[in-house]
Amino acid sequence: MVAQFLGLKLRLMGNAFRRSPWQVFGLVLGVVYGGVITVVAVSALVAARLVTDVDAVHDVLVVLGSIVVAGFLLLPLLFGVDDTLDPRKFALFGLPNRVLSTGLLLAGLVGIPSFVLIVCSAATVVTWSRDPMTTIVALVSAVLVVATCVLASRVSTALASFLLATRRSREAGGVVATLLLVLLAPAVLLLVTVDWGRDGLGALSGAASWMSWTPLGAAWSAPGAAASGDLGRALLQLLVAVATVGLLWLVWDVLVSTVLVTPPRRARTKAYHGTGWFGRLHGGPTAAIAARSMTYWGRDPRYWVSIVMIPVIPVFVIVALLLAGLPSHYVSLVPLPLVCLFLGWSVHNDVAFDGTAVWLHIVSGTRGIADRVGRLFPPIVIGIPVIAIGSIATTIAYGDWAILPTVAALSGAILVIGLGLSSISSVLFPYPATKPGDSAFTQPQTSGASAALVQSLSFFAILLLASPVVVFLVLGLVVNPFWLGVAPVVAVIIGFACLFGGLWAGARLFDRRGTDVMAFATRNG
Repeated sequence: MVAQFLGLKLRLMGNAFRRSPWQVFGLVLGVVYGGVITVVAVSALVAARLVTDVDAVHDVLVVLGSIVVAGFLLLPLLFGVDDTLDPRKFALFGLPNRVLSTGLLLAGLVGIPSFVLIVCSAATVVTWSRDPMTTIVALVSAVLVVATCVLASRVSTALASFLLATRRSREAGGVVATLLLVLLAPAVLLLVTVDWGRDGLGALSGAASWMSWTPLGAAWSAPGAAASGDLGRALLQLLVAVATVGLLWLVWDVLVSTVLVTPPRRARTKAYHGTGWFGRLHGGPTAAIAARSMTYWGRDPRYWVSIVMIPVIPVFVIVALLLAGLPSHYVSLVPLPLVCLFLGWSVHNDVAFDGTAVWLHIVSGTRGIADRVGRLFPPIVIGIPVIAIGSIATTIAYGDWAILPTVAALSGAILVIGLGLSSISSVLFPYPATKPGDSAFTQPQTSGASAALVQSLSFFAILLLASPVVVFLVLGLVVNPFWLGVAPVVAVIIGFACLFGGLWAGARLFDRRGTDVMAFATRNG
């Protein structure tokens, strides 16, 4: 039976070369890429045999090996994969659960990632072949590493195929994965700034010291401990690795037994009671459009995925500025205006998000001003508390309450400038957007550079119009505090001029270009 599973996996891999030429090219490119990684890794591991500093080799292998195990465990769960040997596909064959779980696990050894892992793990035996006992420990550890990674991959793949069966759950997983990558970005940037010639080994030693006792690094650490003469520590770490494999096997066995008798998850249709925002916002067309926009922002993944990502963007900027040597109290002034910038800019193509539903506004004779004002309700509702709380937090981080009015005014001005310009661009230069009901992570193809041009112009126009307030803020910080009193006045004038001017111009354009907007919605709906 095991041979049949292995043969099935090999046939599936062979069938991959019968796809379209571009898919075959991508597959060949992946094979070449995996081969290059294998050659480089094996060469480095064999060369490490000649290094006399056992502790340095141990620390490097533990840290890198822990990252490899974490990748096998987390990547399928965060991004999802197409499991060609899903246990549910064998539900009607009447195979015993233990036979099925064992066969699928061994079939997981067939594949490019598993091949690279097996070869590199075998190369670690060469790295630690310094005496007979260390070689035996390295051989056992290599087997445990392969078993741990394959079991972790099978468990996370099964969980992903079961938990991420619906589109909404996949999008939530994608958001979580993106957030994790963003949170890891500062750590990566900090690693780049480490003086590895002076402090590198110390940083690696500190990370390896605790990773070596975790399920991620125990199997990688045992041979190094044995090579340094601490056989007791090596045996204890092997015990941790064996316990990890045993636990993963139990989880895998239970998962196979569970998914065989559990139907696939289906998206649940949520029942909404009452009129929601339409019952809270009473009035004419403006209130109705505001209620509809609030409903979209709360339920449509295309909106809330963007909202979740907006606070994350400043992380990159903050880390980059800190690494560039800018004082931390100046860096604290950056996040809030950046959040307001992206919040105001987020509605620059809002009409395209309606799709053909925008015809309701046109055929009902809704005035352009009602459409323009109603669409601004959600970002304003979100922006007011963000500015209020963020201004206080920014002032505390900076350490001088004199900047509070200026920071609040600058952030508010950037928000309303963005909303005013977006009121114009969304009706004057709409471009195809993700259709209602589609995944928030997809983007339709467009001919030419219209989408990129509109995005760039609308984004930099906000920065240009807000630049006088930024200049007065900088003058107040480095030249004379007098300018801190001028900045809020300028912010109010420019901000409200752009907001009301944008609403007026956008309303007139909507009234005059209603047929063009409808034609665009029909063409891209």
